[in-house]
Amino acid sequence: MSERKLFGTDGIRGKANTYPMTPEVAMLLGRAVTHYFQRTSKRNTKPLIIVGKDTRLSCYMIEQAFSAGVCAQGGEVVLTGPLPTPGVAFVTTSMRADAGVMISASHNKYNDNGIKIFDALGRKLPDSVEAEIEELVLAPGLMPVKVDAGLGNAKRLKEVFGRYIVHAKAALSDDFDLEGMRIVLDCANGAGYQVTPMMFQELGAEIFSLGVAPNGTNINEDCGSLHPSGAAKAVVKYRADVGICLDGDADRLVVVDEKGEVVDGDKLIGLFAWHLLQQGVIKKGDTIVGTVMSNFGLEVYLKSLGLKLHRSQVGDRYIVEYMQETGALLGGEPSGHIIFRRHSTTGDGALAALKLFECIKTYNKTVSELAAVIDLYPQELINVRVTEKLDFKTLPAMKEVMARAEKELGDKGRILVRYSGTEPLARVMVEGDKAELVRSLCSEIAGVLKKEIGA
Repeated sequence: MSERKLFGTDGIRGKANTYPMTPEVAMLLGRAVTHYFQRTSKRNTKPLIIVGKDTRLSCYMIEQAFSAGVCAQGGEVVLTGPLPTPGVAFVTTSMRADAGVMISASHNKYNDNGIKIFDALGRKLPDSVEAEIEELVLAPGLMPVKVDAGLGNAKRLKEVFGRYIVHAKAALSDDFDLEGMRIVLDCANGAGYQVTPMMFQELGAEIFSLGVAPNGTNINEDCGSLHPSGAAKAVVKYRADVGICLDGDADRLVVVDEKGEVVDGDKLIGLFAWHLLQQGVIKKGDTIVGTVMSNFGLEVYLKSLGLKLHRSQVGDRYIVEYMQETGALLGGEPSGHIIFRRHSTTGDGALAALKLFECIKTYNKTVSELAAVIDLYPQELINVRVTEKLDFKTLPAMKEVMARAEKELGDKGRILVRYSGTEPLARVMVEGDKAELVRSLCSEIAGVLKKEIGA
């Protein structure tokens, strides 16, 4: 496949009103998505496209431009307004739409924006489909011009929150509600700022809300999953049971325990794997899906449960693709994207939080007690700026230092060296059971790499 010019690892993303995140590109993308899904639409060639967004200022511009493109190509648009990414994916399937679109740059600052696309089943598009859509955007002459009755229309969807809340709440066992729970909830001034507090309150929790006053420019600003310190302080202040921090589009979460300590995402995945095993939802020999960045300690813990860990590429879309191919029921990233395939087609911060509350209620233990069972290995990560991205195997000094380091770690650790997909960086990561050795080896490998191709 040739190098892509628009799509990255999670849709299209960039600085708002700067190429490619311009209204001109958004309109062409709206046409291209509509044209592509007209091939499979069962709606008399007028595909239905769901369009959601987060709270950043530029969403107004991108939403209207994309919608104009859909209408120009003869599609029908349903606008949801601010709604979490998993909510858009769910509404797409529940309305039997042909595609769904989320306008968001996730955890980025407000002056960035992005566009993610889902198919009729609420799944992010594979690389091959993105490549076809990108070709149409770059060569709009490939799409026929619609006129007269061939043009489309747009409308806003009312009561969209209720649809998503009912869906997400279904992930919580019928045996439990949230009565008696005190929860600090930081919505990052993002897409979940209205619907997530409503969801937890409907279940009976006492909520202390942060990051629920978006103004278009404060999304992710000193709040949410990137900045959990505010929630940590609030958990201690209000003697809460747990803190939940969402990101800008609410498809992932960071958890703070009752002591005000952040819980690593890999510990959550280990906890959920154990819980599903106890419930009989999964069985010994089953696979949990992580990424190449998943901690070695998680792999060791899963092995002790009789479970396997598969490492996909970085990005929740690759986790979901592997889960769909193999039937795996649980996957996630250390960053907090956690996918329960029985309940959702994408990461869902609120849904994952409900499953955590279920664990608290089921075992009558605090978050810190539940998380303490999983021991993660010391990990060191060093980024090296590079002049070119050569195959590491072609660098003799790198081959030598890697072989020596791997021998020292043995079966008690691992080494990962990979290039960033968006920056001229090489990322060197070393994990092992001895922190001092991990730091030393990571520094040595990074030093050799810098000498070989460092900028």
